[in-house]
Amino acid sequence: MKCPVRLNAAAAQKELLPAEAYAKFSGAELSVSPVDWTWKTLTASVPELVCGDTVVQEPTQILNFLRKQRFNADYELTARQGADTMAYIALLEEKLRPALLHTFWVDAENYSNLTRPWFASRSPFPLNFFIPSRLANVALTRILVTRGEGLLHRISEVEGKIYSDAKECLNLLSYRLGTADYFFDNSPTSLDAFAFGFLAPLHKADLASSPLQSHLRQLDNLTRFCDNILAAHFSPDKPRLLPPVQETMDANLQKLTQLVNKESNLIEKMDDNLRSSPQHKPHRTEPKPSLSSSKNSTPA
Repeated sequence: MKCPVRLNAAAAQKELLPAEAYAKFSGAELSVSPVDWTWKTLTASVPELVCGDTVVQEPTQILNFLRKQRFNADYELTARQGADTMAYIALLEEKLRPALLHTFWVDAENYSNLTRPWFASRSPFPLNFFIPSRLANVALTRILVTRGEGLLHRISEVEGKIYSDAKECLNLLSYRLGTADYFFDNSPTSLDAFAFGFLAPLHKADLASSPLQSHLRQLDNLTRFCDNILAAHFSPDKPRLLPPVQETMDANLQKLTQLVNKESNLIEKMDDNLRSSPQHKPHRTEPKPSLSSSKNSTPA
């Protein structure tokens, strides 16, 4: 099945990646087509999946549509794992998304040096003067609504809480992932798709100022998680997985070596004790002479 996905540049940053990653995980073939910026597409909802006469919008709905078409990356998940998936995706939306919007669209330095030039260069004149500022206002409104604050509140009043919650969310993701390649066993699922969609832009963007990016790069397993998916599913080269964190391998190898040495010493000690202990013949009960034997031994 080939279903072209239409999206604009705004979707390429966060909204598209979960849907595109999930499609790659489940084996669905999607062709991505950027939406041309015109006055008619300014209010379009993206990403938008088009398959024949069917049009599906929003990443969650796109994933549900792919599942109905038997492209299901969550097929082997248990009921408990499915519930955990929904909980972590809700956590990403509530705790991490506001901080990402602030990082790319509200932070003055990042907006001036990265976000605005990038979007302006991909928009036709005269929309290149209008689109970045419009998207920045949309992002600011979404942050305040997500945080449950009124639109009259200043962003500086909630900025500290936004980044504190986002760092806590990253720590929880890091703890849940551990040393594994994916969140559930050895196969990527929808949780991996959403986590990748949120983390990869933050990990790879050339940001001038971002304490959240600095915090993410301190969590080696999350950055390795992003690099693995990029290498295995988004690289034109042969898919490959990056090796695990070296410190973890060295620690496990050291523990295994200590355990083997301990067992070897114990075996040698038992062998020495056995050799030095006095050896006795096994106690056996002497058999009683039979009646026939007694008769034969009587002198004639």
